[in-house]
Amino acid sequence: MDPCPFLRVLVGNLSLKLPRPSSAAAPTASAVHPSSSSSSSFFCKIKLSNLPPRHASLPLASSPEDDSPGGHPSQPLAASFSLPKPLLEKLALQNPTLRVEVYRGRLGSGCGLVGGSKLIGKVCVPLDLRRAEPRAVLVHNGWVDIGRKSGEKLHVSVRAEPDPRFLFEFEKEPECSPQVFQVQGSVKQPVFTCNFSCRNSNVGDRNLRSRSSFSETSTSRSWIPSLVGNDKDPHSKERKGWSITIHDLSGSPVAAASMVTPFVPSPGSDRVSRSNPGAWLILRPGHGTWSPWGRLEAWLEHGSSEMLSYRFKLLPDTTASTTATVADSSISIKTGGKFSIDLTTSVSPMSSPSSSMDFGSGSWSGSGSGSDFVGLGLWPSVPGGFVMSSTMQGVDRASKPQVEVGVQHVTCTEDAAAFVALAAAVDLSMDACKLFSQKLRTELRQQSQDCAI
Repeated sequence: MDPCPFLRVLVGNLSLKLPRPSSAAAPTASAVHPSSSSSSSFFCKIKLSNLPPRHASLPLASSPEDDSPGGHPSQPLAASFSLPKPLLEKLALQNPTLRVEVYRGRLGSGCGLVGGSKLIGKVCVPLDLRRAEPRAVLVHNGWVDIGRKSGEKLHVSVRAEPDPRFLFEFEKEPECSPQVFQVQGSVKQPVFTCNFSCRNSNVGDRNLRSRSSFSETSTSRSWIPSLVGNDKDPHSKERKGWSITIHDLSGSPVAAASMVTPFVPSPGSDRVSRSNPGAWLILRPGHGTWSPWGRLEAWLEHGSSEMLSYRFKLLPDTTASTTATVADSSISIKTGGKFSIDLTTSVSPMSSPSSSMDFGSGSWSGSGSGSDFVGLGLWPSVPGGFVMSSTMQGVDRASKPQVEVGVQHVTCTEDAAAFVALAAAVDLSMDACKLFSQKLRTELRQQSQDCAI
């Protein structure tokens, strides 16, 4: 099946230019002058239609006199909006406008407005989204008045580009060993099956064995840490040994997620803490055994029983010598949220094949080896851009993760399966991080009882 069309609107290169105060003119109450401002005194709220607004800090321009587009310091990406085809078609009928509101004040810790923040101006950039469907379009790049007589200006770059993605949807909760469908519009096609299990540390990990050609030796599993250390009380509460294997439709294992560090409560509490997070390895098949591809850590945020914090690291392979953290954020355990990996760092006004800021035109070609999936190349060889996201519900709801993967990061079935396994691990971590005073779901309780020591 073909990928689904998406379009991204990227906003960056933000800076604010304040008028230089005149020695002959008395300052007015409404004017904002550089002498009384710092680079941390301003921020902006970026809106597109009814999508959730984005917030970003707003640095001051280095030279108040320079009106050239290059007369501001290069700033990273400030906001991005991803528009699936149905939303894109709806917005195209409304003559959409990107709105940037400029505030004087400071952003709160949750990227909200702090009391006392004052709106000092706004900028509206019309978007012709149809122009960006076939190729990337630079919508705006330069200075614009923010609507005040005192002369403040905002520099902003807005770029729209096609960003096709593969969409996957779990049939039901990962612990129920569901099918996984590839979705395109109203069409759903099964592409993977999942096998969830709980392994007993005394007998090894049966789920990491292939049902076909793979064979595991004790040497091939030497990198998997012991699930129960000698210094731990064997009767302490812990959630351990969970694993989920992704199979293609022929039954061959193509990816897996294995809990390698138990989720245990910190001393004197009933929560998994940041100082001792639980962890998963995301595994890919290779050379007759499993190879670690990424490591996911998860814990409960301090002072909250509802916020799951996570960190995902890409593990070394033949092209890298050190781990790289590519996702570090939090999700509400109660209401759910979105796990996302997005390596876009800036808005490049001009395309350059050799530039790390040029995150691609969105075109895709080529063929995977023995696969129905095609793409531009293996992640992380692509320098940036959207990688994947997974949306899940809260732990008290029937969670059926929905996974989006950028086509440039999928060259074969195993690539797609690794992201599906990662999404399953994130979803299961929301259950593993529940307070230990609370019961797990029925399916997880039964599995945990089956593999109890």
